[in-house]
Amino acid sequence: MSARHPLRRVLNTGSGPSVPNKLHPAFDRMYWDEIRLDIDPGVNPDVLGNIKNMRDMIPDGSFDAIWSSHNIEHLHFHEVIPALRDFRRILKPQGFVLLTCPDLEAVCQLLLEQGPHADIYMSPAGPIKVADMLFGHAASIAAGNMFMCHNCGFTAQSLANAALEAGFLEVRMGKGRMYDLWALMSLPNTDLDAVKSWLVNTPERVLMA
Repeated sequence: MSARHPLRRVLNTGSGPSVPNKLHPAFDRMYWDEIRLDIDPGVNPDVLGNIKNMRDMIPDGSFDAIWSSHNIEHLHFHEVIPALRDFRRILKPQGFVLLTCPDLEAVCQLLLEQGPHADIYMSPAGPIKVADMLFGHAASIAAGNMFMCHNCGFTAQSLANAALEAGFLEVRMGKGRMYDLWALMSLPNTDLDAVKSWLVNTPERVLMA
């Protein structure tokens, strides 16, 4: 029997509670070890903190990948590039970032067409309105969870520009089916063939087209 290869490590930023569907399917748990980082102690993260500055929590070159789902929009604009630089710092030389966030262009189009209070889709937290995508989930905020506030937003171009300014070699952008943006941020030594194989059975395979 051959020895099992060590698991790759993926940092799930702004992970929320520990539930299986919070981790993108590209990160098969047979091959990836998920480390959860969140600012909210109530979700019992592996690392308690935020992405604005992880230097005191996470050493350089610690992770093979970062999965960031609807997290970066909670920063203020002046915090975005420093946070992405910190992403780059904690990645191994062959590492990469898979990131998704609201598509500001698509959401603003919805705002013009349907108004801020139109229900757009159903989530596990209940119906999501246009205003929720712009400003953060109103019901959670009303219940006292101020971590859910959105403080910035991105178009495909502005997010790509921020990642390039933060030092990533290449950024591949795509638009999702739920008024969201997708970004794959890579470094000079990223094995893009391997990334393509992990994304092949997911909608985000279009990032590798």
